[in-house]
Amino acid sequence: MLNFSLSALDDADVLLYVTDVVEKTDKNDEFLSKVQRLNLPVLLLINKIDQTTQTELEKMVETWHEMLPDAEIYPISALNNFNIDRVQKRILELLPESPPYFEKDALTDKPARFFVNEIIREKALLLYQKEVPYSIEAIVEEFKEETDIIRIRAIILVERDTQKGIVIGHKGESLKRLGTLARKDIELFFEKKVFLQLYVKVEKDWRNRDNLLKNFGYKLD
Repeated sequence: MLNFSLSALDDADVLLYVTDVVEKTDKNDEFLSKVQRLNLPVLLLINKIDQTTQTELEKMVETWHEMLPDAEIYPISALNNFNIDRVQKRILELLPESPPYFEKDALTDKPARFFVNEIIREKALLLYQKEVPYSIEAIVEEFKEETDIIRIRAIILVERDTQKGIVIGHKGESLKRLGTLARKDIELFFEKKVFLQLYVKVEKDWRNRDNLLKNFGYKLD
C-alpha cells in the first residue's frame, strides 16, 4: 500500500498528508523523505485534535513544521467537522484548471463491484473495529442485476481462523448484522432492492502475497 501511495505522487497536483495526535512522526520515514523532495503543494492535516490539549498540539505543529517546512499545516477534527471547510477551500484554490476528463453526467470511472466491495469492507471495519483491524478484504464473486433486484454474492477475506470466528460471531449473528448494514447502503447507492449473500474465507497472510495485493488493486505491476 505504501508503494501504491508513492507511485501516486508522480501525478499529484496537491498532496494531503493525514496524521493525528496519536501517530508518531517517524511512522512513515520512507514516505516522508520523498514528500520532503516534492515540488508540489503539501497540506498536512493533524486529525483528532479534540483528543489533545492546546499545548500538546502546538508542540506537534512545531515538530511537523521542522520535518516539512514547506507544508501548510491544518489541525482538524473529522469527528466534529472542525476546519474541514478551510481544507476543502484551500484544495480548490491549489488545483489547476484543466479540460474535463469525463462527460458531465459521468459519476465515476469505477465499476459497480468496486462500490459494493467498499461498502462491505467499511461496515466490517466499523462493526468489528480493533478486533479485526485491517485484515479484511471484500470480494464480489457474483453481481446479477435484474429488473427489480440486484443479486450479490460476496466473500469476506480474513487472514486467520480466529478472525473468521469473530466476523461470523455466535450463531452467525455478527455476519448477519454486517450483511444487513451493508445491504441497506448498497440499496441506497443503486436505488434498487438488493439480495446480498456473504461468506467468510481464510486466506492466510493475504496482505503479504503480491499476487493477491495486485488483484485487489493495492499494488501496481
